[in-house]
Amino acid sequence: MRFKDVFSIIGPSMVGPSSSHTAGAVRLGRTARHVLGEQPEQVEIIFYGSFAATYRGHGTDLAIIAGLLDYDTDDLRIREAFEQAEIAGMKVKIRSIQKSGVHPNTATMILRRGEHKIVVTGSSIGGGNIEIVSIDDFDVKFTAIYPTLLIFHSDRRGILAEMTDIFKHSNTNIGFMEVDRKSRSGDALTVIECDEILDCEFIERICSLPDVHRVRLIHLGAKGDRG
Repeated sequence: MRFKDVFSIIGPSMVGPSSSHTAGAVRLGRTARHVLGEQPEQVEIIFYGSFAATYRGHGTDLAIIAGLLDYDTDDLRIREAFEQAEIAGMKVKIRSIQKSGVHPNTATMILRRGEHKIVVTGSSIGGGNIEIVSIDDFDVKFTAIYPTLLIFHSDRRGILAEMTDIFKHSNTNIGFMEVDRKSRSGDALTVIECDEILDCEFIERICSLPDVHRVRLIHLGAKGDRG
């Protein structure tokens, strides 16, 4: 995981009060929304640790909901996130759990739209930075600072070589890559951080590979919904 840009030093442009509890939480929500690929209809947010103890005072609940609406960290509508969610038809449930062994600023977001459901867990690790640690029971680790591909696929021999071959022939550099699988020859998730912004044609080439089920691009550098 890399923190070699100005953002990691000075933090994001943001609506306060806290970079960890507010700006980082917005980024957690936006990342989860991008994993789903669309605005959720139903949301359950589970707070742990410091998030659980202080989310009301710091507006962490507002921040995550705003992120799920695809608002950026400096969007003034963060303060009205509950009202905006109701207008958008997004139902939200929030609860807290005390759980040992997790980063104190951690949240799990369970998102549903129609028959689609995803579960994303991540932590706000300081200065507005985040780390996603789990998606649908896959162990992952990425920061969403860089354009990041999530490739859900079947585990089979040669599939990673086919993915990286597409990168090679597109002259696109891989900065970080990891794979988790639920079982041998079962479902797998490959996470690839890239140095370049990926276009639709590139993503379609990844999607067209045999045994690739779906692909999601996480690119929080792109400004969210501005209304």
